[in-house]
Amino acid sequence: MKGKWGLHTITFILVMVGGLNWGLALFNWDIAHWLPMGLVKVIYALVALSALYEIFTHGRRCRECKPDGMAKM
Repeated sequence: MKGKWGLHTITFILVMVGGLNWGLALFNWDIAHWLPMGLVKVIYALVALSALYEIFTHGRRCRECKPDGMAKM
């Protein structure tokens, strides 16, 4: 499914955004300071839900986590 934005792709991007935001917090710089508080709460909620989705579904899709090296499509 090249070129399609599936749920996995969207959740992966949101998890990366959350991780980068945590990394920036090390330098006392936070993406949240640049956005309205209502939008920040929505983004944080989406990042948290995305992380939960990745935690619970990662093993079924990851080639490196599968013993035979093949992800279920």
